[in-house]
Order: sequence, then C-alpha cells, then structure tokens
Amino acid sequence: MSLIVDIHRALGAFTLDVSFKAENGVTCLLGASGCGKSFTLKCIAGIEKPDSGHIELDGVVLYDSEKHINLPPQKRQVGYLFQNYALFPNMTVRQNILCGLHREKNRAEKERKLGEMMKLMQLEGLENHRPAQLSGGQQQRVALARIMVNEPRMLMLDEPFSALDAHLRDSLKIELRDMLHRFGHEVLMVTHSREEAYNMSSRIAVMDRGKLLTIKDTKDLFADPGSVPAAVLTGCKNIATARKSGDHEVEVPDWGIRFQTSQKVREGLTAIGIRAHYFNTQTQQNRFPVVYVEEMEEPFEVILQFRYAGQRPDCPPVWWRLSKEKRPREFPEMLGIAPANILLLYE
Repeated sequence: MSLIVDIHRALGAFTLDVSFKAENGVTCLLGASGCGKSFTLKCIAGIEKPDSGHIELDGVVLYDSEKHINLPPQKRQVGYLFQNYALFPNMTVRQNILCGLHREKNRAEKERKLGEMMKLMQLEGLENHRPAQLSGGQQQRVALARIMVNEPRMLMLDEPFSALDAHLRDSLKIELRDMLHRFGHEVLMVTHSREEAYNMSSRIAVMDRGKLLTIKDTKDLFADPGSVPAAVLTGCKNIATARKSGDHEVEVPDWGIRFQTSQKVREGLTAIGIRAHYFNTQTQQNRFPVVYVEEMEEPFEVILQFRYAGQRPDCPPVWWRLSKEKRPREFPEMLGIAPANILLLYE
C-alpha cells in the first residue's frame, strides 16, 4: 500500500510545496509549529483543498487538479486523529465508537465490531463512561477506536501526544506504537518533537516553512540530516558556517579550525554540525585546544560549554553534553571529534 502526495497551496506567509511517497509503516512529518505539517494532513483527508497537485492512496486518486478530481472526506477512507481527539462529550464510550460505524446497517455486525475494538483498545468496562470520566490515554484509545472500527486504508495522527500530560507521554508511546503496528496499513504522523518522531516512526520527512526538505529512514536522518533545518530539528546543538577546503576537509572560520571528515565533501557546503554527545577526551583526530566557559546541570547529564582557542568571541560557545558520572574533575585542555561525527550540511 502506498501514498503519493504532490501538492501546492499558497498560505500567506509561505507556499506549501510538498511532494513525497510513503509506504507501509509509520512516516512522520517533523517540523516546527506553523510549517504546514497539519495543513498537509488536512489536504490528504479532504478537509482542505490544495491549489494544485495530486494525491493518491493505493492506486485510488483522491485529488487531482488537472483531472478535476476531489473526493469528499467520507469517500477517502482515511482515518484522522485530531490533536484534541474530538470526542463527543455527551456520548458514552460505546456511543462514540459506534459513530464510526454509522454506515453499517446490520445491528449484529455493529455489535461484533464494537466488541472487537473495545477488546483491542483495552476499553472493556468503560462502555458507559463519558470522555470527562476518562484519562488522557483512555480518551486517545477511544478516539482511535472510533476511527479504526471503520477500517480505514490509512491512519493520520496530528500531534497525538499534545493533549496528554508530560508524565503520560512516555508510557503511552510504546502502547500507541504497538497499536499502529497491529493496524497494518500506512500511518502518517505529525509532530514537532524529535523524540516522538524517533520513537514512533520508521521514516521521517522534514518540513520547513512549507517545503519538504528530505525524507529518510529515521536512523539515517539522525546520522546524516543533510541540511541546517533538519540538523536543528533532530537536536544538533553545535552548528557553524563552513566551507569546503578539501575532498575530506572543511574549514570553520568562526571557530578558527579545520576538520577532517569521513564523508566526501560536496560542492555547496554551507555549514557543519556536531552533536553535543560526540566530543571525546581520548579521540586524537580533529583534536584542538579548548577553553572552559560555563556549565548547565540537568537531572542526569551536564552540559559543559567551551570555546576553541581560536574561536571568534562573538560566536556562541560550543556544547559538550555527557552523563554526570563521566564529568571530568578538571576541564580538559583539548577535545577531539571523530571524522564520522562531523555532519555536512548543504542547505
């Protein structure tokens, strides 16, 4: 099963210009708030209409501007989980889920499907509860049950954890991930959280101001984000302007140093990134003198900020993050970084 999206829509501050293909599994649209992620979902669901383009799901054209095709939402067979779950507050769990079966006329079949979904979503015993009587996780499962009981061909989740308290999110990630695997069809999820994207998805599409910058397998994206926006969204704390100085060498003027790289440097390099965990006192490659600036303590880690000896004073300090038990008693005079850990950024 596959989803093909190629749409364009003027949105005022920028133009949505998104083109990608997704297949079975969980694909995450990762980007800052307001970059067009949720609007993309609404176009796929038929809630919003692009100015032009093409949307196709499993060979069925949902939208095509040239062929004047624009199927209504109820004919697209796409399940859409809204941020606030959109449960009917005056209906019970049972009544909310049955709303997803409004097209099923056979009463016995309705009851059978309802019972299966209640069991699958671990909602047994809550049939007569109303949404206000449920926890955030239970509300999420009811909303998913209402969608999935109708057997959609694709499921879309818009910031599925945003309505939950922080302490609930981690415990529900595994639960929801398992449910999505059992769903067995394409899942498209929107988030601005890199942790959620990493934990939940097999592929990540990075969006920035309406543009889809790249789509990669999740671990490949974190290992090689390829652009400055993607590096920022995946949590890279140290990004500096750079230029190519050799096939496997880059110059970082603001830091006054050159790094050797394992990747071959292409033309068009604009910056490099170094993740804060990658610095090492023992690494001999890319080893340069450093000067301690200050530190920030976190519950289980510490962030040591430093400058390279030749770094411009108006440039922000470099971050070195490590667990508290590995914090050196005295700040080292030199730090190294493996060539494989220099991220080459081109956009």
